[in-house]
Amino acid sequence: MDDSLFQAGIDARSRVLGPEFVTKAFSTADSFNRDFQEIVTEYCWGGVWGRSTLDDRQRSLNNLCILASLNRSHEFKLHFRGALRNGCTLDQLRDTLIQVMVYAGVPAGVEHLASQSERLDAEGITPPPTDKPMPDIPGTER
Repeated sequence: MDDSLFQAGIDARSRVLGPEFVTKAFSTADSFNRDFQEIVTEYCWGGVWGRSTLDDRQRSLNNLCILASLNRSHEFKLHFRGALRNGCTLDQLRDTLIQVMVYAGVPAGVEHLASQSERLDAEGITPPPTDKPMPDIPGTER
């Protein structure tokens, strides 16, 4: 194990997911999954998130596109929270989900949009109301 990459991974993983998450991941590790935690921390978080060309917000948005396209809902929720911690705006997150919907399919976009509305609620974030007027829908009155 490369100690400098591992430490960079601990730093990045803690910054994005929160130190509580990283502490829990390692404190609950056992002889079966401890190596997995170390490899993920060293290579994913140290080797990728530790690079400086992209900032954490861009990496978060990239991850959301990839995870939604792969239909990895659990990881998507985790990284959506990380994107909020990284300072991604609601506008950036919305447009990322719109891009997912177009490129990965409407079902993937709709599923992840719905699940992240719940995440925003859990984080105490209320998007402002829209200023767009309601479209005319045949058979309904306003």
